[in-house]
Amino acid sequence: MNSRKLILIVDDDIDFISQIKLYCEKFGYETMTATSENEALELIKTRKPDLAMLDLMMEKDDSGFILSYKIKQKYPDVPVIIATAVTSETGLIFGVESHEEQQWIKADLIMEKGVRPDQLQREIKRLLKE
Repeated sequence: MNSRKLILIVDDDIDFISQIKLYCEKFGYETMTATSENEALELIKTRKPDLAMLDLMMEKDDSGFILSYKIKQKYPDVPVIIATAVTSETGLIFGVESHEEQQWIKADLIMEKGVRPDQLQREIKRLLKE
């Protein structure tokens, strides 16, 4: 049995998936990837990830929020990171710090894209309580 923790990476940008997959595997994690909300939902029917990292805007502008909500419904203990460039593209700022934000954003962390490897590793370890 594989004892490495499994990270689900979901993004419609293949280059971003490749980059994050490379980082996570270098950190010692197993990965599985999807390029859409629906593809990710199919994957989690048969395998529970230890952590999920999702893009915010995929098929729809809020695909990441919807997918995060569905993951948390199925696996409440799985930490979810939403990685997005929405702030730099639109000026909109999302967070999960306040109680109000936590009521509608079912994620544990929101990160701006352009994620540095050291920052990613630190946040994954923190969320997985390693």
